[in-house]
Amino acid sequence: MKRVLLFLATNLAVLVVLSIALSVIFTFFGIDRSSIGGLLVFAAIFGFGGSFISLAMSKWMAKRSTGAVVIEQPRNATEKWLVDTVARQARKAGIGMPEVAIYDSPEMNAFATGMKRNDALVAVSTGLLRNMREDEVEAVLAHEVSHIANGDMVTLTLIQGVVNTFVIFLARLIAGVIRQNNQQLGTMAYFGIVIALEMLFGVLASIIVMWFSRQREYRADAGAARLEGANKMVAALKRLQHNHESRLEGSMAAFGIAGGGKKSELFMSHPPLEKRIAALQNTREF
Repeated sequence: MKRVLLFLATNLAVLVVLSIALSVIFTFFGIDRSSIGGLLVFAAIFGFGGSFISLAMSKWMAKRSTGAVVIEQPRNATEKWLVDTVARQARKAGIGMPEVAIYDSPEMNAFATGMKRNDALVAVSTGLLRNMREDEVEAVLAHEVSHIANGDMVTLTLIQGVVNTFVIFLARLIAGVIRQNNQQLGTMAYFGIVIALEMLFGVLASIIVMWFSRQREYRADAGAARLEGANKMVAALKRLQHNHESRLEGSMAAFGIAGGGKKSELFMSHPPLEKRIAALQNTREF
């Protein structure tokens, strides 16, 4: 319930901010709202704006939705080891020290998020710490640090912004043409067509976004292999093969170590574990 309320409140706030920004831009630049250019501006504001606001809020949202507790001052040997390991990997990867957090969950998972390479968050689950060996946890942390070093959060946000813009633009453009050719079409029917088209184009667009996400996973695996050795990363992935489906949501799921689900690979943010293992075993680092 808490996650649902947080999600609804956040999206409502985003809609209000973007609506105000849109009104200011239309007024300041004198853009005709009913023109093709006006429609494109509308689509771009909501397409990119929503993605970047979500990215800017990603650390705050991640902490509250998962209950992740940032390690400010290590309270035990495990927390000290986590902070020291991430610090070492961050130096090697050439990024600023991320915040390190632990969240309570029985699943073996971890995620990275944040808008900047030098101001990110790496969080691990209690289940991962309990069920993985130290060398496997090192590989998982290296995978998340590699996501940050590769700028994957910003890259996927840009891709998501582009596809969102086209989904919004094309849905309203086509619905507008249908409305022009059918003068009896009411406002409610028009918005019904827009919603239906956005759902259709959204599904097609998600295939593109998920393809890019899977490529970034391969890159993060390769980055972890450079930081800690491919054998450690393979061992961690093999351990995950016995894990259940990931419970992470949204951008956290995209940048978590474990993919999940039995859905078609076209709609998966992570490649199947066997493919990731095979890719690592074919690298020279192994």
